[in-house]
Amino acid sequence: MTVESTAARKPRRSAGTKSAASASTTGTKSAATKRAGAAAKKSPGATGGEPELVQLLTPEGERVQDATYDPYVADITSEELRGLYRDMVLSRRFDAEATSLQRQGELGLWASMLGQEAAQIGSGRATRDDDYVFPTYREHGVAWCRGVDPTNLLGMFRGVNNGGWDPNSNNFHLYTIVIGSQTLHATGYAMGVAKDGADSAVIAYFGDGASSQGDVLEAFNFGAVYNAPVVFFCQNNQWAISEPTERQMRVPLYQRAQGFGFPGVRVDGNDVLASLAVTRWALERARSGEGPTLVEAFTYRMGAHTTSDDPTKYRADEEREAWEAKDPILRLRTYLEAANHADEGFFAELEAESETLGKRVREAVRAMPDPDSLAIFEHAYADGHALVDEERAQFAAYQASFVDEGGN
Repeated sequence: MTVESTAARKPRRSAGTKSAASASTTGTKSAATKRAGAAAKKSPGATGGEPELVQLLTPEGERVQDATYDPYVADITSEELRGLYRDMVLSRRFDAEATSLQRQGELGLWASMLGQEAAQIGSGRATRDDDYVFPTYREHGVAWCRGVDPTNLLGMFRGVNNGGWDPNSNNFHLYTIVIGSQTLHATGYAMGVAKDGADSAVIAYFGDGASSQGDVLEAFNFGAVYNAPVVFFCQNNQWAISEPTERQMRVPLYQRAQGFGFPGVRVDGNDVLASLAVTRWALERARSGEGPTLVEAFTYRMGAHTTSDDPTKYRADEEREAWEAKDPILRLRTYLEAANHADEGFFAELEAESETLGKRVREAVRAMPDPDSLAIFEHAYADGHALVDEERAQFAAYQASFVDEGGN
């Protein structure tokens, strides 16, 4: 296997065709829509008890049935299941290496996705090659699914480029730092897709904190009014930096879709199978002209918001430990072993591949040039500015003060 393998990706289909799962559920879309509406009427409650959500794998790794969403993963093979597991393991290894590199001073900042692998890999593998993805800055697993070289993600966080990949090569937009604005970009792009009559869909990623931004609500409204083929995929990791979701909203997040006239569904974001199935369903709705869907992947950020954050200041260890017991990777491994979908040889080979990936990432980052520390003063004003020139000179002198007589 190679690091860039696309195991578990659905093959691209020509216009007007549907997947086997979709073809076998011709009458299911309306049922799925009804289910989403029914679920929206039930309040999972922000306090007390487990929220109602779509789940196909329990935290103990047991397969459970769901009449609505089972058809969307009915055709999944053992090889594809192993591919999903491999995707999660390798994307977590990449994420861990990036965090370590930042701690060693090789990156300026890093936004970890630790704990959110199932939501990202499941939804990422639900997309087709001709779909277009609009990420924020934490979708490292989705980038992996779209075939973006992971080392390209690190240049921006090192300060040596503005992204590092061509968005049109993988239909994966550059990372967006401005919170929530990519949802408007995605909706506009989806409106263009509809006008072109293309058989494809758009998916926009954002977090629970971003859902409170006006841009996101405007995107919901435009998407609904123009019946745009867009899926709004919210990774609700329950913490907008240091603010819990109950301080951001009065109703469960997925229910917000009701006010804009399209369905919302809450899925277990630590269940890769459920994330795959629900996203396939939502993308099929979009492609068939049924408009947008809000998918809330209920998951948990196990680590810090970014490497500049200290979650111990606002989050209890007991909460984190409870969610670590629901680890998405352990969940799928338990299922693979119990159902004889993978043997020890597979896990050993994957461990070796993980080590190779880690080494490649470390070497690639350390081979990158140091960022130009004076570049931050460029383009602050179109025609230059005396104060900026003065600040640049002061900073250059400060930097030069660290150079010793030997030029080091």
